[in-house]
Amino acid sequence: MYTLKIRRVGNSLGVTLPKEALQKLRVKEGDNVFVTETPSGVHLSACNPDFEKAMEAYRKVSTKYRNALHELAK
Repeated sequence: MYTLKIRRVGNSLGVTLPKEALQKLRVKEGDNVFVTETPSGVHLSACNPDFEKAMEAYRKVSTKYRNALHELAK
């Protein structure tokens, strides 16, 4: 667990993540992180949750429409 202090950055507020947290997230300067609200609080992730939903939808139809997807890929 990390305790982070909220600081003013220009007209906004922000936090600085420690090196260990950046390594665990596998992010570097300029990368995006995503904050998702959960029942237990907020979740910080380097993965876009909307992309995961789209991939799950693709997995559901990829076998059934394999030929059509192959043609569209040409």
